[in-house]
Amino acid sequence: MIKAIVTDIEGTTSSLSFVKDVLFPYARAKLPEFVRQHSNNASVKLLLADTCREAGIEFDIEAAIAALIRWIDEDKKITPLKALQGLIWKAGYDLGDFKSHLYPDAIANLKAWHNQGIALYVYSSGSVLAQKLLFSHTGDGDLTPLFSGFFDTNIGGKKEIDSYRKIAEEIALPANNILFLSDIKEELDAANSAGFHTIWLTRDHEPDVNAEHFQVNDFNDIKLN
Repeated sequence: MIKAIVTDIEGTTSSLSFVKDVLFPYARAKLPEFVRQHSNNASVKLLLADTCREAGIEFDIEAAIAALIRWIDEDKKITPLKALQGLIWKAGYDLGDFKSHLYPDAIANLKAWHNQGIALYVYSSGSVLAQKLLFSHTGDGDLTPLFSGFFDTNIGGKKEIDSYRKIAEEIALPANNILFLSDIKEELDAANSAGFHTIWLTRDHEPDVNAEHFQVNDFNDIKLN
């Protein structure tokens, strides 16, 4: 019996194009100025130190900026980068530069599952801050009250089995009571190896009945019983 659902964001609840064509370019364009303006902020300074340590360089703001931009261009899932992107996106949301995109079928079913008493969680490579910003700035208003928790790469990589074991421990449910939703096979493989139920979202093509994980085109095709 499914008692909790953990969902990915990109390609699952939100379009890949919103993240790749709106959020990522915005963060890349704003990052140098943001870092320079906020380099004395304690949390930003800590993230810059983490960046330099991760990059294997001495602490230097300009060198950190260069490393962060390179990681964006290489689509790296590195925790200090994701945290800084979240801070930049918060500024963008606050300024009204954009609103988040969520698929209507995802919104409708997340609300229905919540009303049924199923605990909902998010697990994304984007920071927890970025996740909360996305779900709180939708055309349907603030959807964060639907969720019981948010997980990012601080708990581990999304293709690592141990990450899902840790999530199950945090949720305090047996893995076989948890359903994981994603559009990435390797993430689903890891979750399944940890004992999770899995469903593969295939929004841009028809489901393959022979796929290793049960595939659906959108949330309306997800049956929990």
